[in-house]
Amino acid sequence: MLRDLRKSAGYRAVKDAASAPDCPAALQTIYAYERGGLMPSLPQFLELVEFYSSGKGADGVRYMAVAAIHRALALPSYPVRQAHELAERLQPEPSRGRRRKA
Repeated sequence: MLRDLRKSAGYRAVKDAASAPDCPAALQTIYAYERGGLMPSLPQFLELVEFYSSGKGADGVRYMAVAAIHRALALPSYPVRQAHELAERLQPEPSRGRRRKA
């Protein structure tokens, strides 16, 4: 996902993106993420997505960025779904006190 975003943002090579002054990751880190050798933390992933979507051709990239975020949040690597499920399970049962008649 990050490679597609980088290229769509106009950065043909990783070194082009990494050399940008506001790039949130180092050259070797981006290489590792794109090759699958290293999984970015969710905050790091979101920083890179935001960086790529604010570059050249941002309008088209923003749609891709939103899709990438939604896809990432469904991945087992980022246990967001499990966190939501746990929060739902931990919700207390509604009180069964007196109810008004309609």
